[in-house]
Amino acid sequence: MPEMRFHIAWPDGQEESCYSPSLVMREHLSEGTAYALPDFMSRVRTALTIASERVAAKYGHPCSLALGQLKRLEASALRFADDPAAKVTCLAFLYSHQDTPS
Repeated sequence: MPEMRFHIAWPDGQEESCYSPSLVMREHLSEGTAYALPDFMSRVRTALTIASERVAAKYGHPCSLALGQLKRLEASALRFADDPAAKVTCLAFLYSHQDTPS
């Protein structure tokens, strides 16, 4: 399966490199776009769940890396839960050489 990383910036400017076992993240986030925290979390929750389900369909078990990534994002998001103006920016998508979209 094609894998990718997506780089984000939290509201405090801290950057994080995140993992997805599928390119589905491109359907839910756009590079350079800032999302309100609840919207961002909804999008990554959906995308990482789909990605994990794709792994399960192919290999017979959900993707523990995708589910672990989601747990880390949810834990980090809690730091900004009380800030209604909090935004998370999708900085970039990175692909392994063989998975680079044309």
